[in-house]
Amino acid sequence: MRNTPTILGVAESTHYLVGTTDQSGDLVALSQLDEVAICRSLEAAKLLLKDYNVQQAQLVLETAYDEMCGLPSSGSTIQTIHLK
Repeated sequence: MRNTPTILGVAESTHYLVGTTDQSGDLVALSQLDEVAICRSLEAAKLLLKDYNVQQAQLVLETAYDEMCGLPSSGSTIQTIHLK
């Protein structure tokens, strides 16, 4: 499995994290950066990836609401996005 460019959004958060998902499923920095990038909007996150010639990424949206209510996690919503 190869690393996958990823934008991570968490419900109620004021930013998106941008990096790559490694073989272990962890979000790590893009190879061009020293650390996972923080963007204030989804559009800014997409532009950052475009700046590094990324044409496709996964958008991962998560929420902790189920767990906060004592229910099992409903998991993440994952969508492949195409950057032009």
